[in-house]
Amino acid sequence: QVEVVESGGGLVQPGESLRLSCTASGRAFSTHGAGWFRQSLGKEREFVAYVNGYSGDRTDYADSVKGRFTISRDNAWNTVFLQMNSLKSEDTGVYYCGIVRTGGTVYNPSTYDFWGQGTQVTVSS
Repeated sequence: QVEVVESGGGLVQPGESLRLSCTASGRAFSTHGAGWFRQSLGKEREFVAYVNGYSGDRTDYADSVKGRFTISRDNAWNTVFLQMNSLKSEDTGVYYCGIVRTGGTVYNPSTYDFWGQGTQVTVSS
């Protein structure tokens, strides 16, 4: 079992930045891929960003966040980050971190084996 904890959410104004953190337990963390998803009221959970295991040299982003968000990982601290710049009101939602042990479509939430409880991000003036 892997425990996943997200942090770093908050209330910001449009154009500002936030950095989310996702910390997972377990010695095998460095071998697992990780993704960020978000969910707003009345909508399905949607893919935001993904980073592969080991070196984290492969990343993928939703079109809506490309050029504004950056996903990265620090295996020494079992942590994945999501740097969010130039935030917009449509970025508002609960952000979830998922950990995937095996392969699969990284855009699909069902691919992920473990999830955290989420952290709220609100972008509003």
